[in-house]
Amino acid sequence: MDNIYLLMIIALVALAIADLVVGVSNDAVNFLNSAIGSKAISFRSIMIVASIGIALGAVFSSGMMEVARKGIFNPSMFNFEDIMFIFMAVMITDILLLDFFNTLGMPTSTTVSIVFELLGAAVAMALIKIAAEGGNFNEVINYINTSKATEIILGILLSVIIAFSIGALVQWFSRLLLSFRFEKKPSWVSALFSGIALAAITYFILMKGIKGTAFSGENLSIIGGMTIADFLEKNVWAISIANFAFWSLLSYILMTFAKVNIYKLIIGVGTFALALAFAGNDLVNFIGVPIAAWQSYEAWVASGVAASDFSMEILAEKVPTPTLMLFIAGMIMVLTLWFSSKAKGVVKTSIDLSSQGDTEERFQPNFLSRSLVRFAISLSQMTSSLFPESFQKRIEKQFEKPVIPLSKERVHELPAFDMVRAAVNLMVAGILISIATSYKLPLSTTYVTFMVAMGTSLADRAWGAESAVYRVAGVLNVIGGWFGTAIIAFIAAGSILAIISFGKGASIAVLLFAAVLLLARNYISYNKKAKEIKAEDRLQRAESSSIQGVIEESANNIANVVKRTNKLYTNSINGLAKHDLDLLKKNKKQGAKLAAEIEDLRDNIFYFIKNLDESSVGASNFYINILSSLQDMSQSLEYIGKVSHKHVHNNHKKLKYNQIKELKEIDLKLEEILEKTRRAFDDRSFEQIGIILNERNELFSLVSQKIEKQVVRTRVEESSPKNTTLYFSLLLETKDLMTAIMDLLEMYYSEHDSRVKPARLEEQEIS
Repeated sequence: MDNIYLLMIIALVALAIADLVVGVSNDAVNFLNSAIGSKAISFRSIMIVASIGIALGAVFSSGMMEVARKGIFNPSMFNFEDIMFIFMAVMITDILLLDFFNTLGMPTSTTVSIVFELLGAAVAMALIKIAAEGGNFNEVINYINTSKATEIILGILLSVIIAFSIGALVQWFSRLLLSFRFEKKPSWVSALFSGIALAAITYFILMKGIKGTAFSGENLSIIGGMTIADFLEKNVWAISIANFAFWSLLSYILMTFAKVNIYKLIIGVGTFALALAFAGNDLVNFIGVPIAAWQSYEAWVASGVAASDFSMEILAEKVPTPTLMLFIAGMIMVLTLWFSSKAKGVVKTSIDLSSQGDTEERFQPNFLSRSLVRFAISLSQMTSSLFPESFQKRIEKQFEKPVIPLSKERVHELPAFDMVRAAVNLMVAGILISIATSYKLPLSTTYVTFMVAMGTSLADRAWGAESAVYRVAGVLNVIGGWFGTAIIAFIAAGSILAIISFGKGASIAVLLFAAVLLLARNYISYNKKAKEIKAEDRLQRAESSSIQGVIEESANNIANVVKRTNKLYTNSINGLAKHDLDLLKKNKKQGAKLAAEIEDLRDNIFYFIKNLDESSVGASNFYINILSSLQDMSQSLEYIGKVSHKHVHNNHKKLKYNQIKELKEIDLKLEEILEKTRRAFDDRSFEQIGIILNERNELFSLVSQKIEKQVVRTRVEESSPKNTTLYFSLLLETKDLMTAIMDLLEMYYSEHDSRVKPARLEEQEIS
């Protein structure tokens, strides 16, 4: 029996390593989004600064996890066997839950997930013990630390509201002080802002970073024999004022004499601080449970008492974690930060939702987001009417965004937001977490950093009329995911605990195997999807400023669409021929994806026109017409894919042999033309387009013949109205598809021909 518990410890260690990987992938958003979004410093520098912060935070952390040991449940009420089952259920649930959110690219709270998993597993175990002893289920309150659990839930609710509100308020005042042209402000103004920001951030390092370490409990004679933690708490105001004075003076000197961009310094220090705090405090979310399990195992082995009789009162004591374990955990976290593609996906969600400019909106608006935006607009209008017009104009002037010449810098390479907002994000998050720590209030770093970023976005007017409903919907989705985390964590951990409790070793083995399979499946699926996205020739937005550049970029897009058109059309016909629902379902999604990409190109027309040279404005008409033809093609393909899928999905009769044969004939002829078209655009052999255009009558004639044949069949032998409707729909939509393709080719050929002729005339004049 002893071997089973040892194997459980080994399994928990393995789960802890995996949990570190998925945990860092999730929490990287906390300290990376401000620096990455502002592009103040290079990505490599950001990663180095964050890595140093993580490494130091991990090594100097005591690894104490009060919440894992006694924060949620009363350990004296459980025996060793109960505790091992609870810890195993928690770790299996935690790793699967975090990996699920990472795969979706949604930031969630590792603190909340571990807390509610412990709560769910402890409640389930308490109910099982009470039932076995024939007690009253009201006794469950004796097993659970209800005051702490209530405190954490209230902390979640308050942190969301407070972080958003204060983030918005501080950003509004910061923008009033600095405006969007902060580089042109006097040095003393920037020094004042820098003093406040750096004082807040460094104080955050002291309070949130150092306070959680073993070093903070040491008594030092230079501070009157007090512990460092006590000294920091008793001298809050003195330290804050001295801190502010030092950083303000240093910032002024650096800006005046060394010409240092002080905002970059703020962002670098803030990134380091949040990374250090994350490792020093959130590390326990990943290794706290396995370490508590290991220490429980050591105590049980030393006792010589049966597992079911050994009380776990020992968990109420404070036991430091070996530094070697912390160092190894820190190195795993650093490596994950550098190599996890999921971490980048989670960071992208936060940056996209707070972007100052237009970005690809990931979330669809809903009733609640629309209602909130309407309410906010009405409230804004009412508030504005209370102030004099002259005062409003002065405020508006501070919020005027500088016009960036798009011809010099591509719009999609611009920062998501400026350095002032990045600095405020880091400063406000630091202050809030410091205050919560000093009052021993439970707080999630994920909730605070994310909601501060959303609040500053709102104050900075990043959520304009064209993006507000999408951004608000995104925030609501993320918040919903947070509360979903708590509910799912509680139920899942309780359910897994029940399975482990009744199935013992066999059920643990099965659950671990299932967890490994799910993780492997998610990893393979995510990598496969990432490779498909990377390998796939996505349509590129036109960013050239000349007609020649537009012709070149458009050629790439046309070759791409033609290649995908060929595949989509063939898959629709093959899917109908084989009655292959999976193929048609996948094909339908691919058709919708192509349509979405073309729609994205159309959404970019504003920036494209702005980017053109004065001499090339005529290119806009050419480009808009190309997009119109591409959209017609995608709509036809989407319709063909949709009706084909619907027919098979509804289990209608298969198309007849002759119908399939005729569709394959059209498919082969269309494939031949599309392949020639793709080669012509890939090789830039635009003179070949004329040859392709000469073949159009043959293709149109072929489709017309098939329509006539089906009319005859319908009158004489056809007995299925559904088949007839589908077949005619396919033929007519194929005709529309071909018309769009030929229109596009004619347009491109005419533009190319008109540009070639003047060049030929020039050559003749020279000769």
